[in-house]
Amino acid sequence: MVRTGRATGPTLAVVARAAGVSVPTASKVVNGREDVAPETRRRVTEALDRLGYVRRPRFETPTPPGLVDVVVHSLESSWSGAVLHGAERAAADAGLEVVVSTGPTRSSGGRPGHGWLDKLTARGSSGVLFHLAELTAGQQARLDGHGIPFVMIDPVVEPPPGVVSVGAANWQGGLLATDHLLALGHERVAVIGGHRRRTCGSDRIAGYRSALASAGLRYRPEYVRHGGFHERGGHRRMLELLDLPEPPTAVFACSDRMALGVYQALAERRLRVPDDISVVGFDDLPESRWAGPALTTVRQPLSEMAATALRLLVRMMAGDRPEGTRTELSTRLVERSSTAPVPATSPSPR
Repeated sequence: MVRTGRATGPTLAVVARAAGVSVPTASKVVNGREDVAPETRRRVTEALDRLGYVRRPRFETPTPPGLVDVVVHSLESSWSGAVLHGAERAAADAGLEVVVSTGPTRSSGGRPGHGWLDKLTARGSSGVLFHLAELTAGQQARLDGHGIPFVMIDPVVEPPPGVVSVGAANWQGGLLATDHLLALGHERVAVIGGHRRRTCGSDRIAGYRSALASAGLRYRPEYVRHGGFHERGGHRRMLELLDLPEPPTAVFACSDRMALGVYQALAERRLRVPDDISVVGFDDLPESRWAGPALTTVRQPLSEMAATALRLLVRMMAGDRPEGTRTELSTRLVERSSTAPVPATSPSPR
C-alpha cells in the first residue's frame, strides 16, 4: 500500500486510536520495526488498510516515531529547566522523542516571527507543548490547520477558548503565603505582583486579599505594587514600600526573582531579613534555597505541570479530548529562614 506523492487522509493518531494502541506503537508498525507483538501488528495493519492511511514513500525522510516539540520562551532560566525536566521524563515513559526550541522571536518589523512555527510543522511533529506567555490566535489557527494538537504549560494570560492548559493553583498559593505571614503576627503585609494583565499574578494577589479579609484586616492599596516578575521590579517596588509613612513589616513577592530584588533593596537600606522584614516568594526555584537567608516560598510544581501536560498531549494525539480545558496542580508553602515573628520595632523610611 505504499503510494507516492503527498500524504493525505487520516493521521497516524487516528489509526492508533482505531487499533487501540499508542501513536509510537502504530509508528513502529508503519516503519517496519520488529519490536511489536504479532496481534498488535495485525490490528494496526488492519486499521491502516481500513482507513486508507497513506504511508510515506521509501525515498522520503521519515518522521521520527512519536515526535513531540517543547517550545519554551528561554533556555537560560531555571524555570524552563524544571519544565524541560518534567516533560522529558514523561516523554521517555511514553516512548516519545522530544525536540526543544525557543520562540516566538520578534522579527525586524517588531511582530512575532514564525520561523519556529514553520520548522515545527515541517518536521511533522505529532504534538506540541508550549511554555510561552501566550499563543496568538494566528499561531493557534496555523496549528489547527495542520492538525497538530498542543497543550500550554502555565500560560500567564487566559488562553483562547478551547485551548488545553496546565497551571498551578495561584490563588491558593497567594493565600498560603499571606496566611503564613499573618500567623507570625504581621499585620502590615505588602504584596509585589507581576504584570497587571497576567492572570497568574492577579490570582496570587486575590489570594493575598482573601487572607487579609479572613483575618479581619483592612486592605491597603498602597501596599500593593507590581514588579513584572523580575529582580529589577522587585528591587524598585520594595524601595517604594520602604519610603511609605508606615512601611510594611512583611512582603509577599509573587515570584522568587522579585524576592531576590527585594533582598537587594533591603540590604541597601541596611535592613535584615527576617529580623527587620520577613519575605516570602513564589515558585521555589533552585536559587531560592541558596539565597541569604534561604527564601520561604510557595512551591509551584513546574516539573509536575510539564509531565501532566505531556500526558494530556499523548491522549490528544490518540484522538481523545480532555473533559476540561484547564488543569490546576496544588501549590504548597516551603518554610525556610526568611520569615519570623513581627519585630518589636518596625522599619522606618530612609
